[in-house]
Amino acid sequence: MKENFEKLEDKLQFLKQYLADGDINNFRRYFLSLHTYDQGQFYLSLVEEERKRMYSFLSPEEMADLFDTIEEDEKFIEDYLQEMNIQYAADMLSEMYTDNAVDILNQLEQEQQKEFLDLMPLEEAEEISDLLVYEDNTAGSIMTTEFVSISANQTIKEALTEVKKQAEEAETIYYLYVTNTKRQLVGVLSLRDLITRKDDELVGNVMGTRLISVTVTDDQEEVAHAIRDYDFLAVPVIDLVNRLVGIITVDDIIDVIDEEATSNYSGLAGVDVDERSENPFVVASKRLPWLVTLLFLGMGTSTLISNYEIMVSEASILAVFISLITGTAGNAGTQSLAVAVRRLAEKEERQNRTGRMIWGELSSGLITGFVTGITVFLLIGIWQSNFVLGLVIGIAMLFAITMANLAGSLIPVLMDKLGFDPAVASGPFITTLSDLTSVFIYFNIAAYFLNYL
Repeated sequence: MKENFEKLEDKLQFLKQYLADGDINNFRRYFLSLHTYDQGQFYLSLVEEERKRMYSFLSPEEMADLFDTIEEDEKFIEDYLQEMNIQYAADMLSEMYTDNAVDILNQLEQEQQKEFLDLMPLEEAEEISDLLVYEDNTAGSIMTTEFVSISANQTIKEALTEVKKQAEEAETIYYLYVTNTKRQLVGVLSLRDLITRKDDELVGNVMGTRLISVTVTDDQEEVAHAIRDYDFLAVPVIDLVNRLVGIITVDDIIDVIDEEATSNYSGLAGVDVDERSENPFVVASKRLPWLVTLLFLGMGTSTLISNYEIMVSEASILAVFISLITGTAGNAGTQSLAVAVRRLAEKEERQNRTGRMIWGELSSGLITGFVTGITVFLLIGIWQSNFVLGLVIGIAMLFAITMANLAGSLIPVLMDKLGFDPAVASGPFITTLSDLTSVFIYFNIAAYFLNYL
């Protein structure tokens, strides 16, 4: 494996030298022998001058194959398009798979989109325009219109001929979707079924009718769940009157899963974990809003502690264990939050199971709080030779962990009900909120035992 990698590295170095020398023949010979993914990675490693020379070496169609492998959220994608001749860029976009071209155009202003669409062949421009109207993160926004469809009243022989006509433009031909005269989805046929059936059999007699499809307005997460649950390589997309309008392939769903996972990690950390800017001012500007918000919440905790200043002065030992209680409660809340966000991402958890989830987290909070409380009661009682102090810390730990678990599961559910991303209920937010509640619990319990401390 290492040897192959070294050979690829050598080839990439040769390619850069061919670019610099203007050796178009050797460049094309070596470059076009690479896998399209490696072509894309090579392209991303170039500087602007090298990329511009590369455009003169490759046709728009060859460049389209390369751009189909580039992640649509690549931060310099707009710069790449602007440094190309506008007609060259439009031709390249029209040669790409429709869903990939739409992903790229969605990053541009409407005026820029129109400029490219006006320069494309009419048919490709209309297909792309149709997909640009769908809302982000829906099935319609990630589907492709390049699929194979056949008619229910065709014979197997006729269908095979039709597949050969459509296959070159299709993104995948593993599934053949069967439609009626109104373009409504009525069945599905695998490529294996097609080539193993007798030529004179009707498609309508051999097609599968147990259909699993999604609508153009379905959330992309629901589509991901469908493909995962049924082990599909692609899923058909229908409109509101059951007409087949596109398909979503598993490679697009992998991107969705990665995107959703990144979003959840970002929420839990209170920061964009995918940020790639090397400018410290840009990075700081993205992180500061969360930190400032948490600063005000933290000030609330400090203000609450100051209200118990007299109590602390009478029993200074209480101050020693503040961070122990707040830290443990914060950790428990973050654990509960992570579980809640993960379960809410599951479709079945959104259907009448949130109550069970909250009850489960509350119950686990009581159990873990009780065990932790008993443990800390014994440890502090023996360490400080003061079992009353241990009892105060233990009871406070029990209620603080229980409340943190409840908040960690309840807040994401409330955000989900209000239409917000549950992952926005970030770990830092839950931790700071747990600090506030655990300090309040701790000192109120301590107040009842103050005379015995």
